[in-house]
Amino acid sequence: MTFTALVFLALAMSTDAFAAAIAKGAALRNPGLPQALRIGLLFGCIETITPIIGWALGSLAADAIRQWDHWIAFFLLLGLGGRMLWLSFGDEEEEDERAGSQNFLVLVLTAVATSIDAMAVGVGLAFVDVSILHAAGAIGIATTVMVTIGVLLGRRLGAAVGRNAERIGGVVLVLVGTTILIEHLSQ
Repeated sequence: MTFTALVFLALAMSTDAFAAAIAKGAALRNPGLPQALRIGLLFGCIETITPIIGWALGSLAADAIRQWDHWIAFFLLLGLGGRMLWLSFGDEEEEDERAGSQNFLVLVLTAVATSIDAMAVGVGLAFVDVSILHAAGAIGIATTVMVTIGVLLGRRLGAAVGRNAERIGGVVLVLVGTTILIEHLSQ
C-alpha cells in the first residue's frame, strides 16, 4: 500500500467520527481546545485499536464482521442519537447533573460505533502487504485531528443554534448511522 493510499484510507476512516464530533461539539457548552483535543485523542485511540483488532481476527471472523459491522454501527448511533434527542427536551438542571457522569461513556460508545468500519478494514488489511501498525497509526492520527477540529466546528454551530444544538447533534448521529447502513446494504 502506497503512502498516498494510506493517507486516503486514514481520512476515509475518520469521516464518521468527524461528523459525530461536530454533533458533540454543538451539544457541549462552549468546548475549548483542551476538551476538543481530549475528545479527539479518545476517538483517535479507539480508531487506532479497532483496525488492529480486525487485523488480528483476520480471516477467522472476516465474514461475520463484514456481515454485521454496519448493523452494529447503525444501532449504536441510532441509540446514541435518539438518546441525545430525548435528553434535549429535558430540564437544563437535570442535563447538568447527567453530563458529568454519562459524558465519558457516551463518548466511548460513539467512538466505538464510528470505528467499527475500521475494524472491518483491519480484517481486509490482514490480506494485503501493509504494516498494520502504520495503517492503524495513520487512522488514529487522522481521526484525532479531524475529531478535534469537528468538536471546535461544532462549538461554533452550537453557539449559533443554542438549545437546539443537542437535537441537531442527535439527528446527525442518527443520519451517520443510517448512512453507514445504506452504504453497506447498497454494496
